[in-house]
This record gives sequence, C-alpha cells and structure tokens, in this order.
Amino acid sequence: MGSCRVRIKACWFPHVVFIVVLSLLLLLPCFLCQGDDDMDNNQSPAVLTRLVESKLSELTKYLSSDVKGIMGYCIKDWRADWDGAFNYTGNVEFISNCIKNSKRDIGYRICTAAEIKYYFSSFTNIGTPQHSSYLKPNLNCNLTNWESGCEPGWGCSLDGEGKVDLRASRIPARTSDCQPCCEGFFCPEGITCMMPCPKGAYCPRGKLNKTSGLCDPYTYQVPAGDPNHTCGGADVWTDATKTDLFCSPGSYCPTTIKKYTCSSGFYCRMGSTSQRPCLKLTACGKGTANQKIHAYGIFLVVALSFILLIIYNCSDQVLLIRERKAAKSREAAARHARETAQARERWKSAKDGLKKHKLGALTEQMSRTFSRKKSTRNSEPLKFSGQFKPSTENTSTPSVIPGTLSSSEQSSAGSKAKNKEPSNLTKMMQSLEDDPHSTEGFDLQIGDKNIKKQAPKVKNLHTHSQIFKYAYGQLEKEKAMQQESKNLTFTGLIQMAKETEVKTRPVIEVDFKDLTLTLKGKDKNLLRCVTGKLYPGRVSAVMGPSGAGKTTFLSALSGKVHGCTVTGSILINGKAEPMTAYKRIIGFVPQDDIVHGNLTVEENLRFSARCRLSANMPKPDKVLVVERVIEALGLGAVRDSLVGTVEKRGISGGQRKRVNVGLEMVMEPSLLILDEPTTGLDSASSQLLLKALRREAREGVNICMVLHQPSYALFRMFDDFILLAKGGLTVFHGSVKKVEEYFAGIGIVVPDRVNPPDHFIDILEGIVKPDTGVTHEQLPVRWMLHNGYPVPQDMMHHLDGIAASSAGPKPVMKRDQSFAGDLWRDVKTNVEVKKDHLRHNFLVSKDLSDRVTPGIARQYRYYLGRVGKQRLRDAQMLAADYLILLLAGAILGIFSKMNDDSFGANGYTYTVIAVSLLCKISALRTFSLDKLHYWRESASGISCLAHFLSKDTLDHFNTVIKPLVYLSTFYFFSNPRSSFQDNYIILLCLVYCVTGIAYAFAIYLDPSPAQLWSVLLPVVMTLVANQAKDSQVAGAVARFCYTKWALEAFVVANADRYSGVWLISRCTTLYKKGYDVNDWMLCLIILMVIGLFSRIMAFILLLITQKR
Repeated sequence: MGSCRVRIKACWFPHVVFIVVLSLLLLLPCFLCQGDDDMDNNQSPAVLTRLVESKLSELTKYLSSDVKGIMGYCIKDWRADWDGAFNYTGNVEFISNCIKNSKRDIGYRICTAAEIKYYFSSFTNIGTPQHSSYLKPNLNCNLTNWESGCEPGWGCSLDGEGKVDLRASRIPARTSDCQPCCEGFFCPEGITCMMPCPKGAYCPRGKLNKTSGLCDPYTYQVPAGDPNHTCGGADVWTDATKTDLFCSPGSYCPTTIKKYTCSSGFYCRMGSTSQRPCLKLTACGKGTANQKIHAYGIFLVVALSFILLIIYNCSDQVLLIRERKAAKSREAAARHARETAQARERWKSAKDGLKKHKLGALTEQMSRTFSRKKSTRNSEPLKFSGQFKPSTENTSTPSVIPGTLSSSEQSSAGSKAKNKEPSNLTKMMQSLEDDPHSTEGFDLQIGDKNIKKQAPKVKNLHTHSQIFKYAYGQLEKEKAMQQESKNLTFTGLIQMAKETEVKTRPVIEVDFKDLTLTLKGKDKNLLRCVTGKLYPGRVSAVMGPSGAGKTTFLSALSGKVHGCTVTGSILINGKAEPMTAYKRIIGFVPQDDIVHGNLTVEENLRFSARCRLSANMPKPDKVLVVERVIEALGLGAVRDSLVGTVEKRGISGGQRKRVNVGLEMVMEPSLLILDEPTTGLDSASSQLLLKALRREAREGVNICMVLHQPSYALFRMFDDFILLAKGGLTVFHGSVKKVEEYFAGIGIVVPDRVNPPDHFIDILEGIVKPDTGVTHEQLPVRWMLHNGYPVPQDMMHHLDGIAASSAGPKPVMKRDQSFAGDLWRDVKTNVEVKKDHLRHNFLVSKDLSDRVTPGIARQYRYYLGRVGKQRLRDAQMLAADYLILLLAGAILGIFSKMNDDSFGANGYTYTVIAVSLLCKISALRTFSLDKLHYWRESASGISCLAHFLSKDTLDHFNTVIKPLVYLSTFYFFSNPRSSFQDNYIILLCLVYCVTGIAYAFAIYLDPSPAQLWSVLLPVVMTLVANQAKDSQVAGAVARFCYTKWALEAFVVANADRYSGVWLISRCTTLYKKGYDVNDWMLCLIILMVIGLFSRIMAFILLLITQKR
C-alpha cells in the first residue's frame, strides 16, 4: 500500500526534532498505565475520559528532569510550558469523541515510548541531522508490509487483546483496525499510532479537495488506487513554516477541535486559544488577526515632537530667569554698598568741614583778644557757607545729611521708639564720631554655614544677599582706602601701612641655571644655557623673535615639558623640588583662550575659584575673590554673558582673553605664568590687564609672561625683562630700567621714537643691523661674557677677535645612516617619548603648596552644577537627538515586521544597530568637545575622577530617557508580543553599554575617527553575531560582541511569549541562533558589565591621554 517514503525533510535540524520529541514525550506518561485494569475498554466513555485526563495531569513528575536536560535551552518554566501546551483540564471533549469513534480502544492507539523514539531517531541523531529524507522502515511500515495506518493522518490499534507495556523498548505490532486519526490528534506518516495536538492547534478531520486533490486543511494526498482510504486527521506538528495545525489568524481555538471567528472589538493572533480585547483608538473588526495600535504611535510622535520643539526653542529660559533673579540680588547688594560708602564719605566730609570751621573761629577770637580789640557777642548765629551750622556751648552738630535725620528729629523719633535698635547707618556715624579711621559699614558680619570651627566667628550668615553685601562692601572699602592713600602725606602712608593688614601669599622664587632642553632623537635645542631668577612681587616679561623658545621656557618653568631631555637645574625657593609639588598655587594661562563657551563669565570664574581655592576659605571670601577679579579685569558689564563658541557668538575676543587670565587669578596663585596674555587686546585693555597683574604682584605673587610687541607705556610697567634669541639663548635678563643702558654699552642705541623691545627684536631677527658691527649671533655670547657664564665650544667663533677657522673644534658631520637605522632610531625615540609622556601623567609628587583644596566629593558636586548648566544650554542639541530617535523608532517599527517564525529578530537587529549608532554619536560629545578644558583643569590639580563621574552621572538621564523615546514609537508601530517593560529594560542596558564604549572612543580618538568607529562597530558586530552558528571562530568572537547579547535578550523576551502550539517554533528559532531562553538576565548583566568595563577603560584613557 502506497510508498514507504515519508515526507519528513532533513532540514529539520536536531533541536526541532528534540522539541517535537519533547512534545510527544509529554504525552507518553499519561499512557504508561494503559495496560492496567483501570483502562478497561468495557468501562463507560465518561470514566475512560476521566482516567485519560487524570493521567495527563500526572505528566510533570515523570518527565520534568529528562526534558529539562534535553530541551532546557528553550523551556524556561517546565510547568508553565506544560500547562500552555497540554493542560486540557475542562476541555477533554476531543478525548470523549475519540473514545466513541475508536470503539473505546484509545489506549491501544496511542504511541508507545519505543515508537516515539524510533520516529525521531530514524531521521536524526543527537546533534546532527541525517542526510536521509525518509523514515526508515519499521515493524509495522516497511517494504513488504505497508498498512493503511502508515499513511499520513491514519492510525491503527494494537494486535491482540493483551496488555502492553508502553515503557518497553520494542515497537509493538500495531496493524489492526486501521482508521483515520481522531480529531484533536495527529498521526505522522510511517507510524501507525497517534499523538494529541497541543493547545492552540486546530486538528479536525480532513476533507478532500477535489480541485487540488489535497485533504484540507492539510497538505497530504489520499493514496491512489484505494477507494476505501479517505482523508484522515492531522499528520504533522512542526514550526511556523508549516501552519497546518495552527489555529488560523483572526480565529481562536478553545480546544483542538473547535474554531471560532474573532468577534468585533477583539483580535486573535495565529495559534490563539482565546480572543483578546483591543485597546481604545484601534479599529478591530470581525476576524481581526492583530490590533493596529499605530494611532498611539502617531499620537506619541506628535506629542513628543511638540515637547521637543518647545525645549529646542525655550531651553535657555530656565537659566535666564534664575540668572536675572541672582543679578537683581547682586545689584541690590552693590547699590547698598555704594550708598553706604557715599554716606560714609559725606559724613567724614561734614566732620572735616566742621573741624576746619571751628579752627578758624578759634583763631579769629585769639587775634581779637591779643590785639585788645573790643569783642562783642553777636546775637545772631554765625552764617557759614555750605550746609554746616555752628552749635552752642562749644558743641557742634553736623547739618542734615541726605538720608538721615536732624538732631531734633532724631530726639523726637527716639522718644517714639525707644526700644528700637539703631540702624547700620547710625552705627556707622557713631563709630566714625569715636574713631575717624573706623571701617564700620564695610565689615559686615556674614559667612557661610559650612565654615569650620577655626574660621572667624563673625562670619555667621550665608544668604546670597548677605554674601554679596559683604563682597561689595569690602570692594568699596578697598576703593576708599586707595583713594584716601592718594591724599595722604608720607607720614600718613606709614601710619596706614601699620594699621592696615597687608594680605600676602606663600612665596615662590624660581632660580634656573644652565637650563637646556633638547628634543629626544633630533639633537635640536629648544632652550640653551638659560640662567636667571624670577623674584616674588615682580612682573617679568619674556620677549623674543619667533622660534626663540619663549613658550617652551614658560612650560619648562611650570613643569609641563615632556618628550625632551632637560639639563641644568630649577630651584624653588632654593630647593631642588619638582614644580608639580606646587601646582595648587601655580597658575598657568595658556596661549589659547581655553574657556567654556556655554558658561557665563562669572560661572567660569566661580567654578575655578571653588575648586582651586582653599577648602577652608569661607564662601563669602571666595565670592569676594571672584568679584575682585571681575572688577580688576573690567568684566563687570559682561559677567552674565555667555563666553560663546565658534557656532554661537558671545563676548568679544579681548574680553575672552581676560576671562582666560581671570581663571588663574581667582585661585590666588603664588606663581602666575602667562603665555601671550595681551595678544588680541588693544592698548587700553592691555594696560588694564597689566594693572590687575601688578595688584597681584603687590601681594607677593611672582608673575612671568610672554609678550609680543608691547607699547612703550606697557613695557615700562614691567619690573624685569628677559630677551631670548633664536635657539633659546638668553640675550638679556634684568631690570627693565637697565635694558637700554646695557645695549647702549655694547653699541646698540635705540633710535628716537622707536619702541625699545621692537628695536631689539628686529635686531635678533636680522632685520636691523647695528652700526657697531655687532651681529645678532654674538648677542647671546656677549651676555654670557657680561655675566661670567661659560660659553659653549660651538659658540666660541662668535667672539670678537677670534676667527671662525680657529674657533675650536668644528662640528663633525655625521655619516648618513641607512633607512633601517633611521627607522630604528625613530622607533626608539617614539617609545621614549611615549614612556616620558606616561611618566609625566602618572607622576605623583609630594604636595608642598600648603593648600588643601576641596576633595573629590565637593568637586563632584561643583562639576554636577556646571555640567548641568551646560546641558541645559545645549538642550537644543539634546532635543534634536531625541527627535531623531523618535523618527528612527517610527520608521523601523513600520518597515520591520515582527514575523512569528523569527520572533521579530530582523526588526530587533535594526533596532540594535540604530540605537547603538545614534546613542554613540551623541555620547561622543560628552568628552570630545572639552578635551582642552579638561587638560587645563587636570594640570592645575582639579580631580579627574570628579570630572568623569559628573559627566557620566548626567548622561544617565539620557540612558533612562532615550530608550523610552525610541520605544514610544517603535513598540506601537511594530507591536511585538513581548511586553513594553522587557523591551525598555533591554534598551536601557544597551544604551548604558554603548555609551561607555563611546566614552572610550571620544577620549582616545580624534573626533573624526571616533565618529567613524561609532558607525562601523555596531554594524560589524551585528554581522559577526548573526554568523555565530556558522563558524566556530565567529562564535568565539561573537561572545565578546555586545550586539550578540542585545539581540539574544530581545529574541528571548519575545520568544517567551509564544507557548502551546508555538513550542516547536520557539525551540527551532532559538536553536538556529544559538540562544537560550534562560539567559535573558545573563544578557542584561553582560551588557551592564561591558558598559562598566568600558567606563573603567575610558577613565584610564582619560588619565594617560593628556595633551600631547
């Protein structure tokens, strides 16, 4: 009968077969007692039905351990999967019908364990599929014996009436009473037994379609030549590629023999056992397979886009309102301080005028007495010019001062309010009455609530208004003292100096001798034989032509030079200590204006003061330092203005330069080094800057700066002058007052109306040649001879009277090396430079600055405030990122269909690539935009860890929000079976992971390569992850790819929602991709670990990749 070939294809790989084995084995234990007496065929159908149902409920305890061991990769919860596929409690109608139609011998028609094992082992081995496409012959179906029960959809009963042990290892003879497979069961081709269909399947009796010749709804044919053979039941249960057993979309099957069309307002996916209500705003007609929730996605797109547009256009308003409020408080404090100072000056003027008048009246009276003239007492009071009136009985009272009360008014007011305390202005006047040099009205008793116990007790207030009143009061006091000092005699100045406390700072004196810097591997001198000293309290200017090593000289003094061989000595206060030991009290102003453009002038200065001033300094004093610097540099008009960037205009270039200098002035340094601070400034701004620096020098600060072409007035404001020639040689080092005298002594006289430094630099450039015959090459040698310094041998020929031919040993021409030799030398040089670079970055020297700056925790708090403001001002860019994510989620959700056969793997693949790419590109801005600022701040001693943690902390906001923005459109347009919460958690871990990787790229690479790697990495890793099953090498590499774990988490979360008839599809898909349904949490942990490891690597790179 018929062919013995079976339509089982070899493309069913082992895991599919094992899942089918699992499903069939699940049914085995319920019939392990078929031969017992309780399964007597003479019992009523109801009793037999209850017995079969009771046996089905006992399956878990028989097969749990075996199935977990074999199919553990696709079964997460054994009991839940069992109930989802084979728990027929309350729905055993198909068993009753089968008992009736099979003459109550259902127990003899169920497959035994041996038949099930033989069925699957015939075309599979453990681990690899057989090449045979057909079922091997067996006892009942072979070349000589092919019963009708061997055909698809048909089965037979056991031969004989004896009991059968279903646990036996041999296939029993089953050729009797062959008939179509019962409804609710399926009968494979090549075996004469039947197996129950899982829940979610629809297994009716097949009907012959005369047009196609197939048995609908199945795809097998009735064997030709046998008119008595009709269509049977279901023939095979496979994955979603063959959907004969699946309950069709738009319908639901409460049992395996009943199917109903989905009602209006409900939807039924393929393989559903019940209908689910549709959400509001969705149109679900009769027979709807899946609800279309696109309306929610469209609504979210519109709503979020509107919110993002508001943020894009109004992001600055939050900070502007706060800044305006702070500005009003500050202006009120300044106005109060000015009014107090003016009232004080008016009061002192009134007293001085009255004293002068009393002295004049006394002189006139004495003149009348000694001249024996008749003196008469005037009945009228004397009249005086101005606003003063004499008093009676040798007492005098000043006239009414604007804003005060007269004496009579004061007495009447006092009688009305005797218990009221006198005002601050009254106290100030009384204090001045007792002591003309009193500072009442300026020394306001305020402070900070965090002041330590050893701080002055008078500082006990901490509101912003009080702090500003204190700061502006002190500034007005300083102005008054400066104005008063101009009108004092020499004796008065001495008295004021004794009474006034002069603020001094720790002294740093720099003594350098034979300082020489040579580039490693190139034998080129950047500095040579530079000797001199920088004194505290003096302002030194370093000048010279281009290539003279001016910036290199300053870098060497500040300890910032690496990649060079340094010889000679640098002494700090007479001791050979490294300059880095004093970095907390050394300020270095770079040539470039490295200032945060998205912060205001005041915010830049205040952050530098907070992090670099002493931690013990009260907050009001820090505010006073900032206010003093703002006023000294003339930045009061732009204090609330953004500094500006290349894209966004801010303050002017000159003001930006002054802010660059102010960043170092607010930390009150003892040594201040400036590299071309006046470049780009006009003459007035340059003089204003230099006056501010001279005020710093009066406090004992050692100031040294590089200048280019200063005006004569500016040049005369310096104390010392250092002139360098090309090659880093010293031409002059001494007082500015003696420079012209020195050059005149060697025959170089500055012409009239010519700026001396310009004339000297023109000579060093070779543009101007002195009439005396002195060449610019001889000037460094003459300086060495003038000071008694030794002259190098190769410079002896520059001496006067010594011929070049007899100038000692000539330079020996080195023989050209081979290409390999040059290459090896360059490699060695690069290695030495890198080694020196790392040593410089990780150099830990003892702190000798005697200044305790705020710790990491406080600096972290300051960084959070600063970075938070920067993010708010850059909210437009952040809103653009969110909008792009929103649109990407909508587009991918529409075009990436969530296919049931792949559990949406394709859509999730696009999601991983898109989210990785977009989040990496935006995360690059976290560290790539302010590398120069970080290098400057870290070199000054500010905590690198606080810098890194603050940025990462605020990026967690994006880590939380971006997955929500993307899923708000992707989820509602793609409508996967997995929950929104599961998808959000996976995306949260994914964004955290890729953000850490982006940090490493941004820190180590330049912006362009970092963007390229951010684009290529997710694409390449995704390709590798998808090839993991095809190659062992790719599989090993894929374990280190974050995309593999993200995809696995998405697919597993979605596959876990498929149960019942989908069990084989779940196991098939997971086996193909090498995923494990139990590894969902492991995938999330690995993503988080990769993100954490990437951040650790990024921080290490942040430490070792300083400015090259």
